[in-house]
Amino acid sequence: MTASPQLAVEAAGLVRHFTSGKKTTKAVDGVDLSIPTGSVYGLLGPNGAGKTTVVRMLATLLRPDAGTAKVLGHDVVAEADAVRAAVGLTGQYASVDEDLTGTENLLMLARLYGFRGPAARRRVDDLLAAFGLTDAGGRQVKTYSGGMRRRIDLAASLVLSPRVLFLDEPTTGLDPRSRNQVWDIVRVLVEDGATVLLTTQYLEEADQLADRIGVIDHGRLIAEGTSSELKHSVGQGAVALRLADASRRAEAAGIVHRVLGTEPTLPTDPYALTARVPDDGTHHVAHVLPALGEAGIEVPEFSLGQPSLDEVFLTLTGRPLPEDDQGSDEPAMEQEMSR
Repeated sequence: MTASPQLAVEAAGLVRHFTSGKKTTKAVDGVDLSIPTGSVYGLLGPNGAGKTTVVRMLATLLRPDAGTAKVLGHDVVAEADAVRAAVGLTGQYASVDEDLTGTENLLMLARLYGFRGPAARRRVDDLLAAFGLTDAGGRQVKTYSGGMRRRIDLAASLVLSPRVLFLDEPTTGLDPRSRNQVWDIVRVLVEDGATVLLTTQYLEEADQLADRIGVIDHGRLIAEGTSSELKHSVGQGAVALRLADASRRAEAAGIVHRVLGTEPTLPTDPYALTARVPDDGTHHVAHVLPALGEAGIEVPEFSLGQPSLDEVFLTLTGRPLPEDDQGSDEPAMEQEMSR
């Protein structure tokens, strides 16, 4: 594979298996990636789809069983040290020491990375200020809120200002305010020239941040493109309904399915319902409200717009993207980390 100066990450045919007892699972099954420098690439899929395994292979924490990958032109196997010197990684769980203060965690990392004396302190102060943690720097990390922990974790991964940053589900479990803070940080990093590979199971997150999105399911990349391209690929539009009575949503979904011929998506809002409009079904949209009215189902809000990423995932996989999936694509991880 010939490295391209315009690509920060290149991968071809990545494969990774995990073995637990007599069972072997193919967590990643032939993934190809081409991520331009200075962009955000979103890898979208439920837990168990292979997202974390892809990131760990690119970050040199796991050796691919097959295929090749380069980060900034460096092979992740043959030139692992060069890759590690240029990338940062923030995983799904906090990697800092909870018994140390935020300042102590960052100082320790700064010194490990070669900062000395006042230079180390200046770097730590700059990071604490950038992430809004100056006042909390003297407190133990175990006293931090979930959003503060994610921010100190991100700060730790940026001590050396990496050119490529891997963010593995960085906002999982955060409240909306903390999630928006992380999104703002990602945008600033990209404005400063970093390349970000973001894994997420949140459709809105991919929509908000990613220049391009790859949809991964069962270890395979099943679709790729901009948010608009992916949405357009599944149909001409989507209808969004808000019902007066949440208890009748299942009944409403059945009626919408019958009229449009597509399987509706049920968001977490119990009053909401969306459905994709197929290319040959636009003329049926006008019949949705009358059909619901005949059944006595009140619809205070109705809109027609572009399909959401929910519809994209449902169309591609035959099932909606779960909101809270606690599975893992890396069984027996502790046994597989040896290189």
